[in-house]
Amino acid sequence: MTQKAPEPKKRANLRDVAKAAGVSVATVSRVLNEPGVVKKDTLEKVQTAIARLKFVPSAAARAINSGRTRFVGALVPTLDNAIFARFLAALERTLSQHDLSLVVATTDSDLEIEAEKAKSLVDIGAEGLIITGAAHSAALHDLIERTMLPTIITSFYDTENPLPTIGYDNAGAAQLALQHLIDLGHQRISVVHGPTHDNDRTRARLSGLRALPMASELTTFETDFSHQGGADAARQICALPQKPDAILCLSDVVALGVLFGLQAEGVSVPGDVSLVGIDDLPSSAVAVPPITTVHLPVTQMGERSAVALADWIAEQKKPGPERLEARLVERQSAIRRNTG
Repeated sequence: MTQKAPEPKKRANLRDVAKAAGVSVATVSRVLNEPGVVKKDTLEKVQTAIARLKFVPSAAARAINSGRTRFVGALVPTLDNAIFARFLAALERTLSQHDLSLVVATTDSDLEIEAEKAKSLVDIGAEGLIITGAAHSAALHDLIERTMLPTIITSFYDTENPLPTIGYDNAGAAQLALQHLIDLGHQRISVVHGPTHDNDRTRARLSGLRALPMASELTTFETDFSHQGGADAARQICALPQKPDAILCLSDVVALGVLFGLQAEGVSVPGDVSLVGIDDLPSSAVAVPPITTVHLPVTQMGERSAVALADWIAEQKKPGPERLEARLVERQSAIRRNTG
């Protein structure tokens, strides 16, 4: 006769702990959430029962008892980019210092997907949101307004936005890169950038370039936001009747692709053409040659966003906008041209 398999052990719950310790469920809850207000002998009894039953309090139970989920949501276009990886690492590290956890959702730069995922985060109890860029759907704005959820915009700086923005001046970053090439004596400059229809940061960088006196002399190429896209743009540039003496890429991802594409065509960087990017990805520093770029303070942005959101949640005080400074990082991919 076959023996019946033993019943799996049931995970201990709050009532099991209360029964083992001879106290009420409310007392166990106080031990978990406010141990400082519990008498010493009662505290020890409950803690002994917790240890013996191997009780692990669930986040859902804590939320019911305390009214707090202690997590925030971050919505980013992709995880396939070192910029967002560095930002999220700093964000999570700093949030943990404020006893907050992070849940990340990707949007593929689609505003409808962003709104749907934001609603999902709100539905499971997010206490605040971090969103990327200035352009968002009416549905997301309506959700934030209805729930009055603390929400911070990152990767963008705009004092006129009704939500707090913590980020950099994208137009200014592009101007900084272009001015560096002008100062080096370059006169024929091509600009390579990713798609503009779903990326307000790229649109802002282009608008910054258009505000400069030599904007009409720039040739621009839109391509996929990838190494392949950059390589494709490099081939188009190499086919021009009059080739540029410098190329400005509005992201380092594209700049690396342009570098690879130029090298495949036998074009020397910086001997034949200078190259500058924006982002300061780790890979740009170890490329051959290392790429001159504009450093965007994404780690600082993650830290500042975490502090601002944590304080807003705790104190119900809305933070103001905060501008973080971009800076030029000169490397070997851009050199001075003889203009004599």
